[in-house]
Formats: sequence, C-alpha cells, structure tokens
Amino acid sequence: MSELKSKFLWTFLLLAIYRIGVHLPVPGVDGNALADFFANAQNTLFGLFDMFSGGCLKNLSIFALGIMPYISASIIIQLLTVVSPELKRLSKEDGAAGRKKITQYTRYGTVLISVVQGLGIAVGIESMSSPTGAPIVFMPGWAFRFITVLTLTAGTIFVMWLGEKITERGIGNGISLIICSGIIAGLPSGIGQSYLCLT
Repeated sequence: MSELKSKFLWTFLLLAIYRIGVHLPVPGVDGNALADFFANAQNTLFGLFDMFSGGCLKNLSIFALGIMPYISASIIIQLLTVVSPELKRLSKEDGAAGRKKITQYTRYGTVLISVVQGLGIAVGIESMSSPTGAPIVFMPGWAFRFITVLTLTAGTIFVMWLGEKITERGIGNGISLIICSGIIAGLPSGIGQSYLCLT
C-alpha cells in the first residue's frame, strides 16, 4: 500500500511541476498582445494546437512545444526501423541494449525536431501582432530567435524527462499522462466557451 501511495505522490508531484512550467513564458514576448491574438484565434488551428499543448502556446511558455517533438521522433524512428536493417537488428537481436540505443536515437531526434520547430515558432511569432496592432515580440531578431529556440528545446527535453520519470517511478505511461493533463486543464475553458456559444 505504501508503494502505491508513493507512486501516486510521484505522479502528482511531477505533473504539478509540468503544470507550473506551463505558466512560465519565453523571454521577450508581450504576454498581453499574445493573449489578445489567441482570443481572436480561438476557433482556428492555433486554438486546437493550444488545447493539445494544455494552454502552453497561448502564453508561449517554456513548454510550448510540449511532448509532440518526442512523439514525432518516436514515430520517425519506428518507421525507420522497418526500412533500416541496422535499426531492425538493434530492435530485435540486441534486446535491452538495442532498445536503449533506439531510445537514445529518439532523444537525439527529439532535440533536432525541437530546434526546427522552435525556430519556426520564433520566426513566425516575430511577424504577428495583436488585433490592436501591438507587436507580440518586444525586440525581434536573431538574439530573440536563439533564446526562444534554446528555451523551447530545453523545455521539451525537460518534459520528456518528466514523462520518463513518471513512467519509471509513478503510475502509468508518463507521456500519455502529460498529454492527458494538458487536455484536462483546457476542459473548463472549453466547456465554458461551448456554453457561451449555445446561449
């Protein structure tokens, strides 16, 4: 019983750390202008992606990329395992050592995807402005892009680590629980908006 309680506490603690990180913004961004932009983009693809990131994109938090780069890297590695004899051998013949190597490749892929997506977000957000015309980024340029890419990549790596620790010391699959916690966090506002649309 004490082991189960310990697992519950670990899961709760690590998910709480994730939810706190959702509210830490990337430096150099005007939070009010960004909030105004997302208020107008509620029923668009931006709004949908923000819901799956648990509200991280709306405040451009350090966890804005969420766990999606890790999931993308996992899918790419699984597809490459089918076509690459070396990866196929690692996954089947080498047992635990092979799986460890594949996990390492997945982590490298996660970093690469995070850097590309972080740069895309940094460049994209520089050209955006709020409905009132206020720029979202205080000082656009390569310094902002570098800091944003570094922050978002580090955030994704940390979320990936949290997911692995939840799987290892907590209850259930950590990655799934992180995604689920983001969706659950967005439910109250989603239900409220649905109610307002119906009335």
